Order: sequence, then structure tokens, then C-alpha cells
Amino acid sequence: MKPSKALLPLQTLSLVLGFAVWGVLSSLIVFIKEGIILTPGQLSLVTALPVVLGSVLRIPFGYWTNKYGARLMFMISFIILLIPVFYISKATTFNHLITGGLFLGIAGATFSVGVTSLPKYYPRSKHGFVNGIYGLGNIGSAISTFFAPLLATQFGWRTTVQFYLILLIIFAIANFFIGDRQENKSTIPLMEQFKGIYRNEKLWLLCFFYFITFGSFVAFTVFLPNYLVQQFDISKIDAGLRTAGFVGLATLMRPIGGWLGDKFNPFKILVFVFIGLTIGGILLAFSPSIMLYSVGCLLIGFCAGTGNGTLFKLVPLYFSKQAGIANGLISALGGLGGFFPPLLLSLLFAITGHYAIGFMALAMVAMCSLLLVLYLYWQDRVKLAEQMIQSTSQAILVTNKKGIIININPAFTAITGYTADMAIGQKSGFLKSGRHDKDFYDLMWKQLQENNAWSGNVWNKKKNGELYLQFLTINAVQNDVGETSYYVGVFSEIEPTSERFNREVYSGNDRMHGNGMAVL
Repeated sequence: MKPSKALLPLQTLSLVLGFAVWGVLSSLIVFIKEGIILTPGQLSLVTALPVVLGSVLRIPFGYWTNKYGARLMFMISFIILLIPVFYISKATTFNHLITGGLFLGIAGATFSVGVTSLPKYYPRSKHGFVNGIYGLGNIGSAISTFFAPLLATQFGWRTTVQFYLILLIIFAIANFFIGDRQENKSTIPLMEQFKGIYRNEKLWLLCFFYFITFGSFVAFTVFLPNYLVQQFDISKIDAGLRTAGFVGLATLMRPIGGWLGDKFNPFKILVFVFIGLTIGGILLAFSPSIMLYSVGCLLIGFCAGTGNGTLFKLVPLYFSKQAGIANGLISALGGLGGFFPPLLLSLLFAITGHYAIGFMALAMVAMCSLLLVLYLYWQDRVKLAEQMIQSTSQAILVTNKKGIIININPAFTAITGYTADMAIGQKSGFLKSGRHDKDFYDLMWKQLQENNAWSGNVWNKKKNGELYLQFLTINAVQNDVGETSYYVGVFSEIEPTSERFNREVYSGNDRMHGNGMAVL
């Protein structure tokens, strides 16, 4: 399905608007609290609550996008958002802000629409970059934090909120006319998709990683404007500009992170991401000057944005058949990752009088994520090696250094008749035909220990008792200190009609052939 040239820009700009609306309360909270009395706890709840519905709704939004298409999802979402945005502009109490803010979450849920829809139009090799470009829509938060305070200074915060109504109407119309009416749809039931992935540990680890990376982005976007004013006594506009810088950097790094995920192993990129988040959290925990605090925030923004882009390279890679529900779950956990930190930081500040413990907790969780990424990277390499063994057309057996079989492949079973249950745990010598004497095997082992390799023609016996001739190659696998840990034997049966078979039989030579290697 070839995409329209307008499709990627349309969906990206729609996400820009979604994030701008999603963050309107946090962008204007320093103005709102002047007219509506809020306690510190209420203030944190007002700015954090839109994240809740925005996160939870990402799961059905991903599913509905597969079922109904991005065009309808964006258009309907923007129409519905007209109600809470107008309601907030008329708010006079804490309860009004809470009610309107909760339904602003619909704007944050639109993230699942594009990451589910756009990969349908592009080859897998471009998924990381395309999702990264779409993720530039995060810049909507920066636009709100930059422009909303300026507009509020001139027109008041209520009128500023109403400006968003105009944009919502424009983009609802744009999606109606420009959106793709022919997008591929999926009718697989939600629970059936969920059953296909919920046991996959990679899904939950990716959820956890996105909980940290996107959660950091959302939490700092929500937390910074009010924190910078209170902690460093800077102006509201200055705080907005600094927060916009954080959001802008994190957003810019998102497509770069996706591109890096396309070009290199995504797990290697995530290693650097979580190292950076660990260092950034530790730096902020020491309550530095505003200069060093800015450096720490920008490091977190850099790493969080890169991680966000890289992670959505992995989603279509592992869950191509359940992309909607997988995208929804992962992005939902990421959104919730932005809900709890502001509340936790406010609670810790009320108890201890500072935020150090909260920032140190970020560093520790990032370090745990680093260890889990290394585990996934190792697991992928092991799985790749296993797939190579299982898919090769030649028979393979792997033994430990004592010659006990620990793995075989289907080709081994096809030639010998022995299944994995029969062969694993046996000494490799149980395959011996009896046609080679002790000197044959002694010389084979001697050459194998001296050269770490042996190859030659060997007579062995199948499960049904039939003798057969094979060409066998054995290699020793050594650990980092040069000690042999495993032996890998690769062989193929020499057909009785072949010239090599006839030479072997008519020569009457049952001793060693070639330059060295046989059954272990």
C-alpha cells in the first residue's frame, strides 16, 4: 500500500496538536493557580491527571485504529476534545479542572493512532525512522509550554485555552478530507490479539523501558514549569522557555533514535540511553545550581527522546501481527510513567523538604533497565544461534567438553532417526558403527585437542541399525580464557551412489580420512 505524500505530515501535525492540548494545563498552571486556589497536592493532581486517561485509552485507541483507520480516529478525537477544552476555559474550582483535565487525556491517547497506522505504508527497514518522524508530534508539548504563557500574559489564560478550540476544528476537518479512506483494516478481536502476545516477556520489558523513557519525558514536561519557578525563583516565561528547550531536544532526538534503531542493533542504542538516564538522575539528585540542573535535564531529554524512537523500532519487529494492541500497551505504560513521578516528587518534598530521593530513584530504575537491556541483547544472540542451528540443512550436534550431547537440530534426526529426547544427554559415542578401531578415535581426539578442529569420513549407525557413511566436521568452541567449553559437530550423509562412497568402500580403509575429525 503506497502512502499519500500528505499522510505522514498530516498524522504528525495531528499528534502535535494532540500533545499541545494534552499539556495545556501544565503549561498554564502558574497562571491558573493565581485565580483558582490550589494546594500543592491539588496542583500536582491537576497537572498529572490528564496523563491517566491519555495512557489508559492508548490501548483501545491502538486496537480501534487497526479496526477503523487513522482518519476516523483523529477526526472523532478532535471533535470530542472540543467539550473538555471549552469546559476548562470556564473552570472556577479545583473540581472543574479535575473533570476537564481527565478528559484531556483523549488528546494524549492519539499517540497510538499514528504508530499503529503508519508502519502499514512503509517497509520494515524504515519503521524506526517513520515512527520517529511521527514522534516529532511530541513537540506539541513544547509549543504549548512556549506559546501558552506568552498568550496568557496578553489575553489571559481562559482565552488562551479557547484558542485551542479553533485548531481542533481545523484538524478535524483536515483529517476528514485528507485522511486515507482506504487504509488496511484488521477485524481480529481485541482479546484474541492480547492472547497472542501477553505471555511474551519482550512485550512487558518493552513496556517497562517505555515507562522509563517516555515517562521521563512526560513527567519532566508536566513537572518543570512550576518546579523551576518555585525552586530557582525565575519568571514564568523563563520557566516555560527552559521547559520548551527540554521538550524540543527530546522530540528532536526521537526520529534520530528511530533512525539509529534502523541502522544498528536497537539494544545497543538502549544501553547508551539508560546509562545517560542514570547519570542524569544522579546529577539532579544533588540539587545543583540552575546551570548544572539544566545540563542534567537536557541529558535526560536527549536520552529519553532517543530511547522513545528506538523502542518503537522494536514493536513492529516483534509484534507485526498484533501491532495495534502492542503499541497501545507499550505507549499506555509510557504515559503512566509520566503520571506517578510528579505526585511522588511532591510527596517526597512534603516529607523531606527536597527532591533528591525522587531523582535518585530515577537513576536506580534506569540502571535496572540497563541490566534488563543487556539481558535481552544476550537472549537475542542466543536465540539467533539457536535458529541458525535449527534451520541449517546439515545435521548438527553440540556436546559439552566431556562429549555429552546437549543439542541437536532437525537434520540430525532426519539422518540418524534419533529425536532430541533420545540423543540429548547421551555420549556422542553411542552413534559408533564399530567399523573404526580405538586408534582411529585416539588420533581424532589428539588432532582435535591440538588444532581445535577435525574433519573426515566416518561410519556411524542409525537408530534402525543401518550403517551409513558421513562427512563430519568438528570444531572446539573456547571461552574467553582459551579453554574448550563445547564441541560442535556438523555432518552430512554420503550417498551410496556417490563417487566418494565408492572410494571409501572399495579402498577397505576404515581408518582415519581427511585432515582430521569424526564422532566425539
